[in-house]
Amino acid sequence: MTSTSDTITPPEVPFGHAEPVWVHFEDLDMMGIVHNAKYALLLERALTPYWAERGFSFENGRLTAPDVFHAVVELSISFRAPIRGTGPILVHFWFERFGTTSAEYGFRLLSADGATLHAEGRRAIVRLDPATLRPTPWTEAALAVGQALLRPESASL
Repeated sequence: MTSTSDTITPPEVPFGHAEPVWVHFEDLDMMGIVHNAKYALLLERALTPYWAERGFSFENGRLTAPDVFHAVVELSISFRAPIRGTGPILVHFWFERFGTTSAEYGFRLLSADGATLHAEGRRAIVRLDPATLRPTPWTEAALAVGQALLRPESASL
């Protein structure tokens, strides 16, 4: 099976990161378009390798960093154009805000060439203490990665 990164090269983005992901047959509904519930999964398929490449993952039943223990507290998606069939797409994501214990992603799902906007939205997360399940501050390592994803105030899409 061909990996997504072998089939498309992400375009340069003015902020954040563009990650190629693959739409699988199981992501489609009976009309051959991506089912609305799968858009969140496509976002996860982009975020997971980005953070894993920077040392934040869940491997062999263990967190590689405490910041991996976080929860989604809000997710909103606006659908713009259906994704038809299987194949590569791009997920462009960034942080609109990266606070002490929480963060807010902005994201766009784009065609592989970046020309078509399929969906856009936001995803808010909060880092949790595993023992108390209460918000707890990000580590310095996560703050460093998060700062690199912040959208500059002057940047527009």
